[in-house]
Amino acid sequence: MDTLFTPNVLDEAEDIPPTDEPVWILGKKYNAIKELDAIRRDIRSKLWFTYRKGFVPIGGCNSTFTSDKGWGCMLRCGQMVLAQALITLHLGKDWQWMPETKNNTYLKILRRFEDKRAAAFSIHQIALMGASEGKEVGQWFGPNTIAQVLKKLIIYDEWSSLTIHVALDNTLIVNDILRQCRVEGGVTAEADGEIPLRAPSQWKPLLLLIPLRLGLSEINPVYINGLKTSFKISQSLGVIGGKPNLALYFIGCVGDEVIYLDPHTTQKSGSIEDKISEEEIEMDISYHCKSASRIPITSMDPSVALCFFCATEKEFKSLCKSMQEELILPEKQPLFELCTERLAHWSSAEDAISEAVAASSCKYISRLCYLLHTENL
Repeated sequence: MDTLFTPNVLDEAEDIPPTDEPVWILGKKYNAIKELDAIRRDIRSKLWFTYRKGFVPIGGCNSTFTSDKGWGCMLRCGQMVLAQALITLHLGKDWQWMPETKNNTYLKILRRFEDKRAAAFSIHQIALMGASEGKEVGQWFGPNTIAQVLKKLIIYDEWSSLTIHVALDNTLIVNDILRQCRVEGGVTAEADGEIPLRAPSQWKPLLLLIPLRLGLSEINPVYINGLKTSFKISQSLGVIGGKPNLALYFIGCVGDEVIYLDPHTTQKSGSIEDKISEEEIEMDISYHCKSASRIPITSMDPSVALCFFCATEKEFKSLCKSMQEELILPEKQPLFELCTERLAHWSSAEDAISEAVAASSCKYISRLCYLLHTENL
């Protein structure tokens, strides 16, 4: 549990190191010396969800859960990833927040995460849906649990226009995703300035979550380069993970350090409404972190979930190509495998020999998949 955690707050001057090494924030490359202000604006534009207190009890009037302090950090990290996917889809990847921002679409997205029973992705909805994954209210989630819960919740919010795919068994099955995202007569949202348009689409925008275990008690060094590389892919939405027993949302990297947003700050619960009153303006500001924090990548807990967002099928194919070229082929031990189809005999109960056969077959299919995508892009 994370109840004993004391936030590690860096001074703003220390949030980004003065280095010539590139700084990567969700697939964007920055120069720390020349673009420090731009980096900070980008980070502050991310929605930052933290512990809250004083909200309506989760689970009914007899519940004592009026705060998620001490147990809700992974739930808040899940909110941050999903919110960033919605911002990217409805407002655009380069959209930035300012204290005076009153964009209706932005406010509509933020209201979906308020601490209210009726909000689509509130702490209430996530905690109660956790029961379907064997987690009672107040129990700590892992990366896979929050991924499964978000996958279930997203189907109830038609406006968000998203689908979530959770890749299991360290394997990404391309055709499973194509079948999930290709829809007849579907619609999606397209950014047009500040006004999102509803447009015909044959593709359901995809939030892809890949839960991984990269070691026993600490990250195996063989995975570190691949993990850093994942932040550099343009479709990256970062990594849900943390330090041992402390959930954090990793949004980038610089050198051998990872940059993260920390949910371990307890703030009062409140409503944003239309951001008219002074109280509502202050509440909006509380959803944006002034500066990020950093830890060595070797300090990360080995249980993580890689996150990617593809608004179109073209972006997904580009993502597959990047994964193959940058995350799989160069690595002696890739973070995960990329396959066209799930093998007919696939089973988590297979013995070691069958698993070895499946793995080698998967690598062959992965290479074939890459060649096909290269031809079609």
